[in-house]
Amino acid sequence: MAERRPLHRTTALVTGGAGFVGSWLCEELLARGARVVCVDSFVTGSRANVEPLLGRDDFQLVEADVSYGVPDVGPVDWVVHLASPASPEHYLRMPLETLRVGSQGTWNCLELAATHGARLLLASTSEVYGDPEVHPQPEDYWGNVNPVGPRSVYDEAKRFAEALVTTHRELGLVDTTIARIFNTYGPRMAAGDGRLVPTLVRQALAGEPLTVAGDGSRTRSLCWVGDTVDGLLRLLTSTEPGPVNIGNDAEHTLLDIAREVLAATGSEVPIVSVPVPRDDPRRRCPDLTQARTRLGWEPTTSLTEGLRRVVAAERELV
Repeated sequence: MAERRPLHRTTALVTGGAGFVGSWLCEELLARGARVVCVDSFVTGSRANVEPLLGRDDFQLVEADVSYGVPDVGPVDWVVHLASPASPEHYLRMPLETLRVGSQGTWNCLELAATHGARLLLASTSEVYGDPEVHPQPEDYWGNVNPVGPRSVYDEAKRFAEALVTTHRELGLVDTTIARIFNTYGPRMAAGDGRLVPTLVRQALAGEPLTVAGDGSRTRSLCWVGDTVDGLLRLLTSTEPGPVNIGNDAEHTLLDIAREVLAATGSEVPIVSVPVPRDDPRRRCPDLTQARTRLGWEPTTSLTEGLRRVVAAERELV
């Protein structure tokens, strides 16, 4: 993990702060001495994720939908825009909301950052690369996307957000940076959101067959949430404009991930095939050259160790 830079006497506003990654980010900001304003609409986030933080003098929870305006809570040094449905289950169920938070929500965050002279970090996504034809994916790769496909509401919302953030920076209106987050996993992922790790872990613990798309040869590169958050903070506190890939470049097939889950849970259930979703990427792996050379950051948690932690957390909930 990168060096923990102290952040005393700074204030960070985190949109989507009660979500999966957002709640981990809020905790880490507080641990490093920052004051945190968490803004969430609770459309996909959960109050339970930040419940342990309530009552602290250095933490404020504001319920609001940033698509319609970001509450001005006073001076802030940083704005971290994480708010958005992030799983296929959620953004396919809320397509217009996803497009709105990526467009107008981003614009509202930029206006708040401009008002206070704050640096803004946009949490973008590896989905901007689509079903990539270049592997691994460097930041200068333009992607291979279907702009009208089922996943486009998320992909295009993030691509527009990147263009909007970049334009504000180039015009000298706001100091901005962009993180392209690759598949992140860990405790607090929403139950039933369809993402790979929580689905497989919950199936294994329930004694159900593990479901993988197609023949299981598609790949994903999974990053432990603590590593992702550390990378985001390294980028936020740097002068880099981005985009910078934040993820893990250890690539695994879906079948191998399922086998790792079986080992972590001790389950002996079968692995079964399910249809491949439309426009599902065949391979996904970040080129981390910029993260390593410009931020001095790289992930340190192996998939085996990360899954062990996820399984332990899930068992505590039972």
